[in-house]
Amino acid sequence: MAGTRERVLYAALAAFGLRGYDSTSLDELAAGMGITKQAILYHFSSKEELLHSVIEIAAQELAGALSEAARSGARGFERIEDIVKATFSLAARRPEVLGLVRLVSRQGGSGAAELAGAMNIMLSDALRFMESEIEAGNFRRVEPRMLLLAIYSAVIGVATEPEIMRALGLEPDVRSLVRARRETILFLKAALVVN
Repeated sequence: MAGTRERVLYAALAAFGLRGYDSTSLDELAAGMGITKQAILYHFSSKEELLHSVIEIAAQELAGALSEAARSGARGFERIEDIVKATFSLAARRPEVLGLVRLVSRQGGSGAAELAGAMNIMLSDALRFMESEIEAGNFRRVEPRMLLLAIYSAVIGVATEPEIMRALGLEPDVRSLVRARRETILFLKAALVVN
């Protein structure tokens, strides 16, 4: 059985990633776990310290999923497709991870800087890949950092916005997620690949 510290980390990841950091109090988190707030504060001196530990876990999980997809050896758009599929798979399995990434990225501040730092190597590898594909004439000639940002925004946005899906008349379930993944891949292919 997991220790209290680990249980708190994963409960906080779920709460922060799915409900939001500001919408989650330590009292609510403790009550949901059947422990006291003091038990949480024994392991984490503050809610902010807990957030930073949760960011580390989310960044590791995201990096692990994307690194696995990137190691497939695929080139060109197939590599993008593998990474999109891995991201959507993570969204289906662990929506709280991408929810936290989205939340922290939007909030900015030290959490966003910490997340960016944790993902720095992965982002650098992705940027080099984009540059090489553009140079090889496989992808349209655009600024690679902006291209990477657009891909990130499209994939994370589509994979983590159940409220928008509902507003568009789509129920955010596995079937809709598979459909959104397929449409995102088609959209990116049309935008990136030189015919």
